[in-house]
Amino acid sequence: MAKLSLQEQMLKAGLVNEKKLKKAKKSSKKSRDLAKEVKASVQVSQQEKVQRAKELNQEQKQAQHEKEILAQVKQLVNMNKLDLKKGDIKYNFTDGSVIKYLHVTTEVRDQLLNGILAIARDNDTYSVIPNAVAKKILERNQDTIVEQKSAQDSQSEELSDEDDPYADYVVPDDLMW
Repeated sequence: MAKLSLQEQMLKAGLVNEKKLKKAKKSSKKSRDLAKEVKASVQVSQQEKVQRAKELNQEQKQAQHEKEILAQVKQLVNMNKLDLKKGDIKYNFTDGSVIKYLHVTTEVRDQLLNGILAIARDNDTYSVIPNAVAKKILERNQDTIVEQKSAQDSQSEELSDEDDPYADYVVPDDLMW
């Protein structure tokens, strides 16, 4: 004898009629479909939460990395800056579109002009650092270095074209105002 389902047994016993049986099957199917939809939406929301957590974690890592780079740059500038307390010459340079100046010695001024030294932004002030250190800082943060001349720049400025009509009128870099 074949086993009858509970619904068929109840129908045979007369406890339910066809209409109630169909209604029960329909509501049972709706509840299963609803459960599947809820489960799917929960999975989607969990995936979205995981994705947001990954993005937030990546942003935090990036911010931490930037802080570390700024700390390295600050340390490089502080460890390598020259003492300019004895400077008696006003050396002008540009920071963006603003003209700034530092009081330096003639030796420091000549080294700045020849590309041996460079000027770096140090919080709200400016510091003179060796060009090799400035190159290391440029690899990490380009906004810190304000003025850096390379030795090639100073040599190329000294060389002039043969066809230059103003070759006899050389304008010095170190004009004092």
